[in-house]
Amino acid sequence: MRKNFFYCCIVALLAMVYSCKDTKSFTISGIITNPGSIKKVYLFQGDSAGVTMVDSTNLGEDGKFKFRRQAPFVNLYDIRVGNSAVFDLVAKNGDDITFSTNLSDTTHTYTIKGSDDSEKIKEFNRIYNVYTAKITRIYNDYDGQARDITQQSRDTIVARRRLDSLISIFRPRYTKETDARDKEILKFAEDNKSSLAGFFALNVLDQNKYEQQFVAYANDIRDKFKDNPAVQRFVRAMAEVAPISVGHKAPDFTTSGLDGKPVKLSDYKGKYVLVDFWASWCGPCRAENPNVVKQYAAFKSKGLNILGISLDVNKAEWQAAINKDKLTWNHASDLKRFDGPTEVLYHIQAIPSNFMIDPSGTIVAKNITGGDLEEFLNKTFNTPQ
Repeated sequence: MRKNFFYCCIVALLAMVYSCKDTKSFTISGIITNPGSIKKVYLFQGDSAGVTMVDSTNLGEDGKFKFRRQAPFVNLYDIRVGNSAVFDLVAKNGDDITFSTNLSDTTHTYTIKGSDDSEKIKEFNRIYNVYTAKITRIYNDYDGQARDITQQSRDTIVARRRLDSLISIFRPRYTKETDARDKEILKFAEDNKSSLAGFFALNVLDQNKYEQQFVAYANDIRDKFKDNPAVQRFVRAMAEVAPISVGHKAPDFTTSGLDGKPVKLSDYKGKYVLVDFWASWCGPCRAENPNVVKQYAAFKSKGLNILGISLDVNKAEWQAAINKDKLTWNHASDLKRFDGPTEVLYHIQAIPSNFMIDPSGTIVAKNITGGDLEEFLNKTFNTPQ
């Protein structure tokens, strides 16, 4: 009986402690060693659109600080100390988080307890920072050599050639590290789908480059984090993008050619066609046009077709740009900028934008320009079938 009595007392005590826990807010109790002249600490709240300061507090003489906030949903926060020290964490109501760092440590190492998701964010930052350091070294090495070439070469043509040669050396190194970084980030996001850390890690990547992975990820987490606005906006946005993402059938459309006659995507059934959205007033589009002209000349005889869709509203300016840039493929336009039915159907929000469609009508690539376009065309038309 005595043993049972003490057991019941312990259970009751634990229940009392738990019931007293504040589940309507979270706390962050921190200590900063060697703060120097810094007197304040700031708390920022993350969102898909950026971060917003939501609280600040004075740093005590002992280097301690504390935040208490209500969070309607689990979310990403930043603790900011001084001009450059930023520490990420994830918090939700009921969390009692402890944080510590030493500002004399230039690597901004920190410890955090009371939040498993915050530990995951910390791990992601470690991975990201490793690759950032590598990529920064490559860039600094290139920049130093490029400066030397510019300063030492009086002949601009010779300097340009030497710079082009230098780029050809450094680009593979840069690409290797960025590809390795992205692979690690994708793995981290996949391994942490039940954590906000995975979601925020994924959004570091280029959505255009990894659209297929973004769409699949959104589908996998659509029933998670239903109260988090950033996650739900992401899920809705990917649901809209999905029908025009790589691997899906390209939706058919009808628009008007230069001669006013109807032009349909279905006219290209059984062929490779690059649907290229551009405009005479779009500087980046015009800058990319010479590359598209070059690739069309090289691959036209092998089966490449191009259909230019202009976002112009002035037909004369559209025609003049076609003539000046020597765009010898077919052209069409709704003449309604971003509000044309074709642009709305394909969710065109920025240009240049393009869709490579294979003979079966499937989108096989999107927004490929420059060297990426040439590489894709080489693999498609020069690889033995």
